[in-house]
Amino acid sequence: MKKLLFICLCPLLFSAYQQQEDAAAMNAKKKTIFLYSFTKYIDWPPDYKEGNFVIGVFGNNPTLVSELNKMAATKMAQSQKIEIKSLNSIESSGKYNILFIPAESTAQSGDAIARLKGHGTLVVTEEKGMIKKGSAINFVTIESIIKFQLSIPNAEKQHLKIGRELESYAVKTND
Repeated sequence: MKKLLFICLCPLLFSAYQQQEDAAAMNAKKKTIFLYSFTKYIDWPPDYKEGNFVIGVFGNNPTLVSELNKMAATKMAQSQKIEIKSLNSIESSGKYNILFIPAESTAQSGDAIARLKGHGTLVVTEEKGMIKKGSAINFVTIESIIKFQLSIPNAEKQHLKIGRELESYAVKTND
């Protein structure tokens, strides 16, 4: 009887697990599209327009890093080659055009944001309240759709100029 129950439940458990994996992969693809799109509507300081365009992913997020690497193999940010870095710590001397801090790494985000203050890095997060903590862009999910909040003052503190079109796509929230 236990064996029969196990045999019957395995496909259901696998199906639920597969759906979670598929959802994570889909979210990573959507965030990759957003992160690449941000490169088109933001003007970085002159010294960030030289060399590679570096997108750092803070913490352990192999699904997103994989999707970003696929994108980087075929796309450019303006005339710059895109380089993806998976980061376990933030060096204040590191040059990142974009730093993505996933929800799992939010606990260390305050230190990361402080180290990069004024360095020309677009800080992108995905946790409620992160705009108040210094993030320029924060992903939010509204009715199962990934959208983003935008803080012009936080971007300006990083010496970034945000295009009006990007500003028009941002959602307004009370965070």
